[in-house]
Amino acid sequence: MKAKNRRRKIGAVVAAVTSAAGMVFAAAAPATAAAYPTSTFSIEVGASYYKGTVTFYNRSVGVDGAFKAVGDRRIYAQAWSGTWLDWQSSSTWSNRSGPASLALTANVEGGAYSVDVWMTSGNPYDGLEYFTCYRGNSVCVGPTVGRPWVPPLDKPAVAAASGLSP
Repeated sequence: MKAKNRRRKIGAVVAAVTSAAGMVFAAAAPATAAAYPTSTFSIEVGASYYKGTVTFYNRSVGVDGAFKAVGDRRIYAQAWSGTWLDWQSSSTWSNRSGPASLALTANVEGGAYSVDVWMTSGNPYDGLEYFTCYRGNSVCVGPTVGRPWVPPLDKPAVAAASGLSP
């Protein structure tokens, strides 16, 4: 009988120690990658706005925000890294609001260095306001009236090939 009680006590102690050790190890969270750099912007033109965040990933950029269009409005974003990388736009929104995301490819070593985010009327050449957001210091500069220089719109051969004309 004494041997059985002794085994039970030893078993209980081993179980308690194992359980406590398991809790210690379970409490330690696994190492995670550092957060990606982000910058915030707020484009406001009359009652229309696009307010959100630019997230710089390794080989892409996410532009996410809340978009409200009063009248015809469209949002754009383009990525740079020494050279022009990519651009995307929403469709033209008319008197509506909701979440709007633009995904940009930045398939170069180190990813995009900066991103321009802007709003236009329904006409892509009618820039209303823009921000330029930077990866390195996680800041957006703006607002600036108009739109940034956009190679697909501002290089005549590219614009003509895209079916766009001023």
